[in-house]
Amino acid sequence: MSQENLKEGTGILFLEPVFKKMVWGGERMGEEFHYELPSDHIGECWGISAHPHGDCIVREGYYKGKKLSELWAEQPQLFGNYKAEGFPLLIKIIDAKQDLSIQVHPDDAYAKVEENGSLGKTECWYVVDCGEDAGLVIGHNADSKEQMREMIEKGQWKEFLRELPVHKGDFIQIDPGTVHAIKGGLMILETQQSSDITYRLYDYGRLVDGKPRELHLAKSMDVITVPAKDVSSSVKSTLGLPENTMNVLEANQYYTVWKIDVKKEFSLEQGYPFMNMSVIEGDGMINGQKIKKGDHFVVPSGFGKVELQGDLCLIASAAGAR
Repeated sequence: MSQENLKEGTGILFLEPVFKKMVWGGERMGEEFHYELPSDHIGECWGISAHPHGDCIVREGYYKGKKLSELWAEQPQLFGNYKAEGFPLLIKIIDAKQDLSIQVHPDDAYAKVEENGSLGKTECWYVVDCGEDAGLVIGHNADSKEQMREMIEKGQWKEFLRELPVHKGDFIQIDPGTVHAIKGGLMILETQQSSDITYRLYDYGRLVDGKPRELHLAKSMDVITVPAKDVSSSVKSTLGLPENTMNVLEANQYYTVWKIDVKKEFSLEQGYPFMNMSVIEGDGMINGQKIKKGDHFVVPSGFGKVELQGDLCLIASAAGAR
């Protein structure tokens, strides 16, 4: 970081991840990203978050030791004075050693009423790695609300759930109301609204401390979209996208997400209120600072030209659609 950036606090905000212990988690993030994990059941790494359930701390520079939520409140100019009650996005890596529960998320309107004013949860997944026969639960096979309710109440999960094959480099947009589950063996980078609201529909009868985890059947059935999104538009491959280009994977009212494959050198103009970046492969430099696989950082407003060097793959995001 330049002395000017240290002095004025205009440099890149490198963040310390927050790790989440999960019944379905493992140790793989330690191997893949060289994180020091606090448990052998780590399921989530919150890489960029100002959510009260996991608030990242700036690891170096002018704002070292500050929580991202504090900067959002105290230094709004860093985020282009973006109009939102809190930092609007949450970026996480998910390591599913076992299958996650079958779940669904509400939209903003439902969450506001039912979850004490919380945001809903629109999210998307980039498949960082998976096995050859990997699959995800995306959507369902019910034609009507009545059929959905009957299949759920009878426990006809095999008939109800729609599982699709996925491969490394696939991208999946998960709108509120979409029934979904990450299966064991997948590692995913998730970009989402800053919300921790999940309705659990089915958990395979798993026990935690001798008890089944809480299900949210009534709320789930309230919010599930029927019929489900078309199969053909559910999973998109990002393999073969141009190198040294900001490839748009998704743009909606909550976020724009890009994949950037850097080969030798690539520069971009940071013209957004702020931009989130996560390095998911390789290593290199950003404006003279070393970056490596597993690094997460925010490029603040007015930063100007972002200069990337090396051989690396990043997933970047900005709040809202441009």
